[in-house]
Amino acid sequence: MTRAGLLATAFATLLGATALAQEPIRIGAINPYSGPVALYGDEVARGYQLAIDEANAKGGVIGRKIELFRGDAGNPQQGIAAVEKLVGDKVDIFVGTYISAVSNAASDAAMRYSKIYWDTNALAADLTERGLPNFVRSGPYSASFAEVSANAARDLLAPALGKQIKGLRVWIESEDSIYGTSIAKRQKELLEKEGATVVGVGAHNFRAIDLTDSVLRAKGAAPDVWINTGYVPDGNLLLRTMRDQGFKPAAILLVGTGDTFETLEALGAEYLEGVAVVGYPRPDQTESYGPGAAAYLAAYKKKYERDPIAPQSMAAYVGAQMLIEAIAAAGSVDMEKVRAAAAKMDKPEKSYATGFGAKFDAKFQNTRAFPTVVQWQSGKIVTVFPKDAAQPNVKLVNLPRK
Repeated sequence: MTRAGLLATAFATLLGATALAQEPIRIGAINPYSGPVALYGDEVARGYQLAIDEANAKGGVIGRKIELFRGDAGNPQQGIAAVEKLVGDKVDIFVGTYISAVSNAASDAAMRYSKIYWDTNALAADLTERGLPNFVRSGPYSASFAEVSANAARDLLAPALGKQIKGLRVWIESEDSIYGTSIAKRQKELLEKEGATVVGVGAHNFRAIDLTDSVLRAKGAAPDVWINTGYVPDGNLLLRTMRDQGFKPAAILLVGTGDTFETLEALGAEYLEGVAVVGYPRPDQTESYGPGAAAYLAAYKKKYERDPIAPQSMAAYVGAQMLIEAIAAAGSVDMEKVRAAAAKMDKPEKSYATGFGAKFDAKFQNTRAFPTVVQWQSGKIVTVFPKDAAQPNVKLVNLPRK
């Protein structure tokens, strides 16, 4: 080849490399954006967008801006279809997911295309237990929620009821997918290890339109503490049914949901007074526990012109920050390189707005991500546990519940 030809080839290669560097990184967010829990899929995506905006304002990552693409999925089949569609849209990386069963199917579909599936919000233990080589979970999972549930029962609820954990009567309820049942199973193990008496375990479909039987079984067992892990529709229905059936346990502990305006609108402030929720960390926690929580809240309000709808968005925001950090360290969106970069992450707890740190185990579960406990007080949600996350003037109210 002539010198001119070599120069032309080199110039074309340089132009191609420059064009690639300028191509945006496309991230596909798999969540329910239609159907009964669409509000929460949207909220998770808002968290991603805030982290992306933050990164793009600094020039992006590895010399490329970031774009978010939505894949609507409310069930596993839709999750697979959403991945297929977004692969066609040249998505580089996948994130999710509000529903664990969707994450399970969608991450497997993403693996067929050698794409990272970075999960920020799904909780089922099976997701990391599979050992899927493209899967990373930045947020807490079922064992974390179960552990905080048991700790709250021992250190928060039992003392407020004037009891010890040993002999405390507990009913454990959950929705019946891998999300709810994995948490319920671990709750039972931990509570019984502490000496609590688990008087019953129930499971229900979160799409059920009548949960009277579930409530009556629990009522008959006369628990001190009633615990439920589920989604918003079934959680609200259970609480309404409990009210209608006159079932009044001394303490109610909801897990995963129950801390949003939908529950307030469904039950009212008077009924909810004193109800506790194990959930994703919220911006009202102390800045020493969650550095950047106030800045996240300000950014959310500025962009969306309202308060956050649900705490899942802040967990999604932090998870996306971790993903962007991993991409930067990898210098690539390649599945193996991003995962290798994640494996090297080592940040202590209380490094992010949620109070999370970053340290992934061999199955790529973040071992430094935990939920907090909040309580309904005068129609508002207040962080109450752990103590260093709660504001100094915060105290438990209405336990035993009147």
